[in-house]
Amino acid sequence: MTGLPAMHEVRTTCPYCGVGCGVLATTDGERITAVRGDPDHPANRGRLCTKGSTLHLTTTPYGRALSPELRDGRDRSVPRRRSSWDEVLDALVDRFATTIAAHGPDSVGFYLSGQLLTEDYYVFNKLAKGLIGTNNVDTNSRLCMSSAVAGYKATLGADAPPACYDDLDHAELVLIAGSNMAWAHPVLYRRLEDARAKNPLLRVVCIDPRRTETARAADMHLPILPGTDVALFNAVLHWLLWEDAVDGHYIARHTEGFAELKLLVRDCSPAWAARVCGVDESQIIAFAGLWKQSKATLSLYCQGLNQSASGTEKNAALINLHLATAQIGKPGAGPFSLTGQPNAMGGREVGGLANLLPGHREVVNAVHRAEVARLWGVDSLPSVPGKSAIELFDAVRRREIKLLWIACTNPAQSLPDLRAVASAFANADCVIVQEAFRTTESARLADVLLPATTWGEKHGTVTNSERRITHVNAVLPPPGEARHDWDIVVDFARRLERRLGRARPDRVTLFPYEGPEAIFMEHRETTRGRDLDITGLDYALLDASGPQQWPLREGDSTGAARLYVDGAFPTESGRARFRLTPYRAVVEPVDARYPFALTTGRLRDQWHGMSRTGRVPQLFGHEPEPMLSMNGADIARRGLVAGEVVRVNSRRGELLIRLAASDDVRSGQCYVPMHWGTLTLAAGGSHGINALTVPAFDPVSKQPELKHTAVRIERANLSWSLVAFAYVGPRDPVAIRDALREVMRSLGDGDAGDRASTTLAHSQQLFASTTLIGNERPGVVLRLSAQRAPERSRLEQIDRILGLAGSATLAYDDARRHLSRRVHVDDGRLVGVRLAGDLAAEAWMRDFFLSGASVIELRQRLLAGSAAAPLGFKPRGRVVCNCFNVTESEIAEFSATAQGDAATRLASLQAAKRCGSNCGSCLPELRTMVASAVVAA
Repeated sequence: MTGLPAMHEVRTTCPYCGVGCGVLATTDGERITAVRGDPDHPANRGRLCTKGSTLHLTTTPYGRALSPELRDGRDRSVPRRRSSWDEVLDALVDRFATTIAAHGPDSVGFYLSGQLLTEDYYVFNKLAKGLIGTNNVDTNSRLCMSSAVAGYKATLGADAPPACYDDLDHAELVLIAGSNMAWAHPVLYRRLEDARAKNPLLRVVCIDPRRTETARAADMHLPILPGTDVALFNAVLHWLLWEDAVDGHYIARHTEGFAELKLLVRDCSPAWAARVCGVDESQIIAFAGLWKQSKATLSLYCQGLNQSASGTEKNAALINLHLATAQIGKPGAGPFSLTGQPNAMGGREVGGLANLLPGHREVVNAVHRAEVARLWGVDSLPSVPGKSAIELFDAVRRREIKLLWIACTNPAQSLPDLRAVASAFANADCVIVQEAFRTTESARLADVLLPATTWGEKHGTVTNSERRITHVNAVLPPPGEARHDWDIVVDFARRLERRLGRARPDRVTLFPYEGPEAIFMEHRETTRGRDLDITGLDYALLDASGPQQWPLREGDSTGAARLYVDGAFPTESGRARFRLTPYRAVVEPVDARYPFALTTGRLRDQWHGMSRTGRVPQLFGHEPEPMLSMNGADIARRGLVAGEVVRVNSRRGELLIRLAASDDVRSGQCYVPMHWGTLTLAAGGSHGINALTVPAFDPVSKQPELKHTAVRIERANLSWSLVAFAYVGPRDPVAIRDALREVMRSLGDGDAGDRASTTLAHSQQLFASTTLIGNERPGVVLRLSAQRAPERSRLEQIDRILGLAGSATLAYDDARRHLSRRVHVDDGRLVGVRLAGDLAAEAWMRDFFLSGASVIELRQRLLAGSAAAPLGFKPRGRVVCNCFNVTESEIAEFSATAQGDAATRLASLQAAKRCGSNCGSCLPELRTMVASAVVAA
C-alpha cells in the first residue's frame, strides 16, 4: 500500500457466483469505501449484481475471526480460549501426528470450499494427499458442481465446459434448465437480455418446476415435475430421431455409442414423457421443434440438474442432445454448466475432490498418481478414492474419521440431513474450522478456530464458468491476527512434515512457498500436456493482458474460447461418448404421509449461508424473512392461512416457518430458499432448512439430492406472536441480531425456571426469526411465535437489546390478555416498534418505519394497535430495486399511468425512479410488472 494515494482503486473479483465478475474496489488503505464493476473484465464488462454492488458494506468488523482459538480437551461445554498461532498449530500437529500413528492417515479428513483461491486449494490438496497420505479431501463443490463434472467426463472426456459467454451473442436457441438464472447469475442473464434485444429471433426456453423470474421472461416455460429432466430430454431425442433431425455425419465421425442410445430412447415418446413430466405433449413437441430449427443451440444449466441422485444422467441426457445434433464446438452452441461458486472450477483444476489429483487427473489411475508423485517429489500417493462430502461426515459420525478440518465453508448449514451432521460434529475428536467469520453455524461448533482472510484481503487466482482465470489482488491487509488460507496450511504442513520425519536430504520442505505466485507456478506445471494446460500463463500475463481462458499452452498468446471445434475429444478413442440415460424417479417420492414435493433454490439478493450477504440490511428488502411458498389452492384446501407459522416435517427432521401463498408453485409442491439457517431461524433446536433434505446421492457424482424432499405441512398452532423492528445505529445490526438470537435460544429456560421448560425450544414449539431491515439506516427485525406468552422479563430483555426500554419509548401493556406494545419516535419519525400478542398494526407501522414519514399527527394512534391504516396511507409493499429503494407499489402505480408500449413505459419508469439503472438485478421483475400493466391497460 506504500506510495498509493489516499483513495485509490484495486482490481479484484466478486466472491459470489461462478460468473467471475471483475470488481474495482475503492479504498483509503484502511477500509473499502465503494465498489464498481470492472469495465475491462470480459466476464461482466463493468456490471455487478445487487450482491456484488454492496460488497463494501460486508466488510464491517463485527463477527470477524481475528485471533486463533483453542478448546482444551473434548468437553464441548468448555468454551474456546484465545491462543497464539504457535500454540494452536503445534497443538494441531501433535493431534494429527498421534492420530495418524494410532489410526492411520485415513483417520483425518478435510472439507474445503469453492470460495478458496486456487493457490489455497492446491496446498490443502498437497498436504492431504502428498504429505499425510489420505484422499479424504472433499469440498462444498460436491454439493453444486460434481454432477456437471461427471456428466462432462462421461460424455466429452474431461471436466471442461466447451462454450463461453460470448456464445450468447451467436445463439438462435437458449435453453435454461434447472436454473433461475435471472436471480442466481444475474450479470450473465443481463447479457442474455442484451442478446435478445439485438436478435428478436432468439428464442429462450426455460425448464423449471416453478414459474421463476427466468421462466416468466422465457418464450416457452416447461414446468416439469421435479426430477423428470431425463424423461424430457430422452423424449426430445426420440422426436428428433423420428423427424430425421439428428446429424448423422457428425455422429459417425466424432462420437460412439449412439446405436445403444437409440434403442434406449425408442420407447421414450413425447406422450410417455408428458405423463411422467406432468406437461402437455404439445409443449414437448414444440420444444423439440425449436431444437430442430435452431442452427446454434446453447444450453445453460445449474442445480436443478446437478442436485439430484440422478444428476449425472440429467447432465449426460442433455449433452446427448447436443452431440446428436452437432450443437457443440461452434459459436452459439454447446452444453454450458453455470458454476455456483467463484472458484469451484479452480478447486477441481488442482484436484480438490476426493477422487481427483492435480491437472484433471484421477486418483484411481496409476499413471496419474506416478506423474503427480514425481512432480511433488514423494514416493507414492494413496490409490483409493477418499470420502466424498456426505460420506466424509458419515465417517466422522461413525468415528472412523477422528479429526476434521473445515475451511471457508459452513457444512452445519449447507449439508443435507443436518441432524446427522450435528452428530458428526459431536462425535469428532476435534473439529478445526478455518474461517473469516466466527459467527457461522460451523464456527460456533468448532474445537479450534483459525482466523482466515476473506474477500478484499486475499491474493491469488480464481477460474470462472467459462474457464477464465483472473488474478485477484488484495485490497486491504489481513485484520487482527488473521492469515491467508495458503499461509496457514503451509505453516502447519512444514511443522507436521518435521514431526512425521518426512524431510529429505535433497529438499528442505515439500512446501517451499513464500507467496501465492510460487504456488501458482507449481500448479501450472501440473497442467503441462493436460486438457487444461496453462503453461503459457503467469501472474505477469494476467496483469498485463487481463483474465485468460484455458487451455493456454506455452507459446500461445491467448486461450481457447471454445473447445472441441475440430470434433476431437479427450477420450481414449478421440470421440465423444453417448451415455445411456434411463429415467429414474426421485429418491423420495411423495406419498400419503408426506404428500408435498419440497424444492429449494436461491434468492436474488442472498448467497449460500448468508455469512456475508446476511450482514447487509438492504439485501433483505426484496425477500425480508424466511418463508415457505405454497400454492394458494393447497393452502385453502388444508385450512391454512398465508402468514401463519406452519410445521414442515420430512423423514429426517422438522422445521417451523411462516407460510406464503404463491401461484408460481404448482399444486402438490412447495418451495423454500436454501439460505435460511440458524443465523436467521433462531429458535432453540432449529437446524435450518437442511434439517429436512435428503442425503441420498448420485452413485457417480456423489452429489446429494438437495432439490427434492417429500414433506408434510401442518398448522403449528402457535397462538401467541410478537414482531419487533428497530433502527439500531450506530450499533452493528448483525451484533444486535446475534444477541436476539441468543435470547430466542434460551427462551424456554427463562420461562418456567426449571429444566423441564427447555422442551419449549428443543421440541420446536417456538418459532423465531431474526433478520435485518433498512437501507440508509440499519435495523433489525425479530419475529416470534409460541404456544404461550413468555415472561415479562424476556420482553424487557428484547426491549433493552433493541433500544426500546428507555423513558422516551411509548408503552402499553395488558397483562390479562398478554398484549404489549412499545413505540419509539425520534425527531417525528418511527424508529422502533415492538408488538406482542396482537400484530394487527404491523403492516402500516412497518411502512411508516421504512419510509421515514412523519408520525407526529399519529401519536395518539401509535399504541392503539389498530389494523386500519391512517387515512391517506399508501402501502409501500416489497422492495424491488435495492439500489434506489423503489418498491412494488411505486412501480405498479407509475406503470399503470404511463403511456406507450412496455419498452416505452420501462424507459419512463427508469428515468423517473432510476430502478434497474444501476446493477440491473431487478430488471427481469420490472419488465414483468410493466408488461402486466400494459396488458391491464
